[in-house]
Amino acid sequence: MTTDLVVQRKEGLYCPPGDFYIDPWRAVDRAVITHAHADHARGGHAHYLAAAPGEGVLRARLGKMALQTLAYGERINHHGVTVSLHPAGHVLGSAQVRLEHGGQVWVASGDYKLTAQGGTPDPTCAPFEPVRCDVFITESTFGLPIYRWRPDRQVFADINAWWQANVAAGRASVLLCYSFGKAQRVLAGVDAAIGPIVVHSAVQPLNAAYRDAGVALPETRLVTEVTDKADLKRALVLCPPSAASGPWLKNFGDASMAFASGWMQVRGMRRRGGYDQGFVLSDHADWPGLMTAIAATGAPRVIVTHGSVPVMVRYLSERGFQAGAFETEYGNDAAMDQHAA
Repeated sequence: MTTDLVVQRKEGLYCPPGDFYIDPWRAVDRAVITHAHADHARGGHAHYLAAAPGEGVLRARLGKMALQTLAYGERINHHGVTVSLHPAGHVLGSAQVRLEHGGQVWVASGDYKLTAQGGTPDPTCAPFEPVRCDVFITESTFGLPIYRWRPDRQVFADINAWWQANVAAGRASVLLCYSFGKAQRVLAGVDAAIGPIVVHSAVQPLNAAYRDAGVALPETRLVTEVTDKADLKRALVLCPPSAASGPWLKNFGDASMAFASGWMQVRGMRRRGGYDQGFVLSDHADWPGLMTAIAATGAPRVIVTHGSVPVMVRYLSERGFQAGAFETEYGNDAAMDQHAA
């Protein structure tokens, strides 16, 4: 009888033969972490295993911990289960978890993104690597056909044009974006020659972790480090969405406010949020990316987690996959941002 390599428990996704969890949401003895966003990397575990490129951001987020790291592709054996971590393309250090035991290969993808058609890879993290397997556990954050991303260069051209227009009008350009991952991707993509860049205090330590990992980012300053207040009128300001309703934004006076998120693909989201602009920029796979990733694994069985789960399960089942679902506690971006993710 074949035993599943990953099952669902109240603590999280559990590997029975290896006696460890993947991104558990309750405290456990051994946790394999796919990436450092707060919905996947939580405090309180006795031992952590993660990809080496993500060590800095994990420590910036969680502080002191018993952390073991693996280079991408490096294999270890734990209780007879061969474990390796492979690039997920989501954020710095993000990884898919490959498990091999008893003739089976499973891959738990965590969150991931692929390069948009006609685009170039995200320079802030290693690109997604397809891993052949028997069972693939996939996210479905943007698991609907309406979600289709434009190449980054087009999105950043729009952001630069918005910033330049605001500089000409003498007002700051406040761009709401998640502090970990999205902010650094924006920094790597915009034209820093347009003006100074000011970031929220939740963003700056993560910028430092990215730079320490060798990712090139332009200079960024905290608002308290800006000596000439005239600079604030031409600045690009990056802050988490949670700062939008707080007193911090008063530093910038009459500013133009925009949001960078995959959710901006949905009509009405920008209007309901009261944003002047909405830029469709996501660190998750769009619908074509999800389908491409699933096909590349060669897996006949696919387990869908957080997002548009019923839609994807039905779609995959109709196309001959053995499709099912796990209930997880991932994917709450709003809660994630409250933890400076």
